[in-house]
Amino acid sequence: MKKSIIMLSMILLSLVVFNTQKSYAHCDTKTGPVVTAAKNALNTGNVNLVLIWIQKEDEGLIKSAFANALEVRKLNTAAQELADNYFFETLVRIHRQGEGAPYTGIKEDSEVELPVKAADEALDNGSAMEVQRLLADVVTKGVNDKFNTMLSSKRYDKNDVEAGRKLVENYVKFMHYVEGIYNAASKENHNHVETLEKGRCNHQE
Repeated sequence: MKKSIIMLSMILLSLVVFNTQKSYAHCDTKTGPVVTAAKNALNTGNVNLVLIWIQKEDEGLIKSAFANALEVRKLNTAAQELADNYFFETLVRIHRQGEGAPYTGIKEDSEVELPVKAADEALDNGSAMEVQRLLADVVTKGVNDKFNTMLSSKRYDKNDVEAGRKLVENYVKFMHYVEGIYNAASKENHNHVETLEKGRCNHQE
């Protein structure tokens, strides 16, 4: 019992520190894949359900935190909630650390960005149609806006140097926009890929 009270005190301290911060990553949300895996692990007593979200060298730390949480949550309902939140915070923090990304707490689900939310819903629904539509709408609007601005700029007095410079500015914006979208869609960012392979963030996610 004394050991459980000490663990409970450590959990309370951890929550005070961690909950003063804010997170900006999808895997840090309250119903994100990492926290969901943690809930399933605690409810079933199977730590393996969360080990896939961390690197091998961190297994010992997570197994210890998991065992502590399981013991403390037996005390009462309030202790269970604290123990669960302590484990969620620990798991997400170590997960982010494994990615080489900062940990700033667990955020509300409402803060998830639209494309990430759409991607997750697509995985749940088994169809990428809505994601494709979302991206197509954004890209089409962006290209049209910059293209039309560029066309309007072409109709300028050739003796108006400032108007000519505006033409060049709009030209550069249009070209970079098209090039940026094409490169992002056709080439992988290898550094990001390596990070995801190490950290397994966002999609399973």
